[in-house]
Amino acid sequence: MKRLRALVRTTLVVALATIASACHAPSGGGVDDAAAVDDGSLRIRGAGATFPEPLYQEWLDRYSEVTPEVAFSYVGVGSGEGIRRFIAEEVDFGASDAAMSDAEIARVTRGVELIPATAGMVVLAYNLPGVAGDLRLPRDVYVDIFLGRIWRWDNPRIVAANPHLDLPAKVIQTVVRRDGSGTTFAFTSHLSAISVVWRDEGPGIGKEIDWPGGAMAVKGNEGVAQRVKLSPGTIGYMEYGFARRLGLPIATLENRAGRFVRPDAASGSAALAAAADAMPSDLRLFLPDPAGPDSYPVVSLSWILAYGRYSEPARAEALKGLFRWALQDGQPVAETLGYIPLPEPIATKAATAVAEIR
Repeated sequence: MKRLRALVRTTLVVALATIASACHAPSGGGVDDAAAVDDGSLRIRGAGATFPEPLYQEWLDRYSEVTPEVAFSYVGVGSGEGIRRFIAEEVDFGASDAAMSDAEIARVTRGVELIPATAGMVVLAYNLPGVAGDLRLPRDVYVDIFLGRIWRWDNPRIVAANPHLDLPAKVIQTVVRRDGSGTTFAFTSHLSAISVVWRDEGPGIGKEIDWPGGAMAVKGNEGVAQRVKLSPGTIGYMEYGFARRLGLPIATLENRAGRFVRPDAASGSAALAAAADAMPSDLRLFLPDPAGPDSYPVVSLSWILAYGRYSEPARAEALKGLFRWALQDGQPVAETLGYIPLPEPIATKAATAVAEIR
């Protein structure tokens, strides 16, 4: 018994020491970790959307080879949290797939430059073991799936659109985001654009919404992709690159022109090109339902959030150098990772915004 009590005391001491150490250690990917090591280099911290996170990490890795004197970091925490940290001045730049609202911009005393950096497609990936072939989802069908009105894979409306598939008598489980998400904003903007029921009677548009139908809620684009991969019968919305990297089957969706279109570089670029000339002066261009026969129907820009003014000239110049590189040399990298390179009219206006940073 004495040995047991001694062992318990020792274990408790070790546990308390571990907890204390963890409490004082910088958190991975947070604000403190960028300042934890002082080796004399300039440290630039960013946080925000998970939608472009793989691309931003690749950009930072490549650009750091050109500017080793600057240490860049970016953590994907979701668009909502990214905007919060940016407004609170906890980061040097933010990122969001939902452009900041007028009310949010008004809270930033240093001014805001919204810089379109890339664009991507929101896809519906699914897990149906034994079902091989192209799953086609008409517009009214995928709206009703996420409304919880269609809840079996052998529903007559899904079967009618897919006579070539042997669809199972299995319950549909939707997988959605539980964190403040620009991907959610883009997807619900699209659903509201194509469905009066979703817009007026359903959840509407938002970075966070009350999902109907007993949806399975997880955090981040990667979280949705992983949950779909591990859970038969599921369907979830996510940025295209996450589904592609995990090899998930992706549904072919009906677009505004009534054609079924798969997400790829051509259909994403067609959607963006159709709206490029409509870019407003504040650079808040939304694409809830792109026109054009070849356009993929769910496309979103993703914005970098920069301050209009920085107190340190070196920090401002480092950020401007990174953003200029991303808008030029970084665009071909975007395409290799499944994102949509910015058309020239949008890239030019984005570069003008970068030049306004002081």
